[in-house]
Amino acid sequence: MIMSEPRTSKWYIEYSSPYLGHMHGLSELVVSLRTNFQKMDILRSGAFGTCLILDDKMQSTSVDEFIYHEALVHPAMLAHPRPEKVLIIGGGEGATLREVLRHKTVRQAVMVDIDDQVIELSRRHLPEWHKGSFDDQRSVVIATDARKYLEESKDTFDVIITDLSEPVEEGPAYLLYTKEFYQIAVSHLSPSGTLSLQAGTAAIPYLFNFGAVFQTLSSVFPVVAPYQAFIPSFGLPWGFIVASKDRDPRKFDSNSVDSMILERMQGTNDFYDGICHQGLFSLPKHIRKELSSTNVVIEDNRPIFSYH
Repeated sequence: MIMSEPRTSKWYIEYSSPYLGHMHGLSELVVSLRTNFQKMDILRSGAFGTCLILDDKMQSTSVDEFIYHEALVHPAMLAHPRPEKVLIIGGGEGATLREVLRHKTVRQAVMVDIDDQVIELSRRHLPEWHKGSFDDQRSVVIATDARKYLEESKDTFDVIITDLSEPVEEGPAYLLYTKEFYQIAVSHLSPSGTLSLQAGTAAIPYLFNFGAVFQTLSSVFPVVAPYQAFIPSFGLPWGFIVASKDRDPRKFDSNSVDSMILERMQGTNDFYDGICHQGLFSLPKHIRKELSSTNVVIEDNRPIFSYH
């Protein structure tokens, strides 16, 4: 087949490993700087529109961010019978906050992100992500270290959502994937409390991080439910996990999920519904095998890092 010449000479390449990467043709560089904590870029991509990139890792794009954020937020929110107080760790662009606030029972959503520059630049340049959620009267936005915040807080939350960048060495997030951190988090959850997070790629041959996060959560929580969604701008299927004290989202049938969405949420989902819920948690055999066979528990003195 004869291929036409590329229409741009400007490319962003995201490396998943020394041997695998994904290329994005660019039309504009909006922001490129190093904050006090990480490298931040906002780019315009010909395929995926506006892109947020932290430490050279794609976080989300205007074309498909709804897939990532609906997958991250709604299974955990619906697993709790009545989530009123929610903690978001990370999520500086405000899209996770946006999705949390769509749940009618939420009285307060506390978002803690260490990087105030990411929050401010996202507020300015990514309005399609946050859609004014930073200014919602239920929102409390705090720029500080999330682990320090939880260690010093006496608050209890119904749902904790960790929307973090991958654990890059010397980056701001790697100590928020450890057993010690999850022990702190579970102590701040209400009796039916749930926690959700992104857990890295669910693609061969890079399943190790997903398995390690799964085993680490399993050492702390009685219920740990892994799932996956394909994120087009990542070029890979992505792993997520809901961990809970007593509620298992895998037990919900599609009709129950659809009923909860109708009763408990405002607006319309573009990705997540009852049928989608069944697919998310129906992991293929090779992923189930990897998750169950991984024997690594991540600890403060034994962290893991994604390729960087």
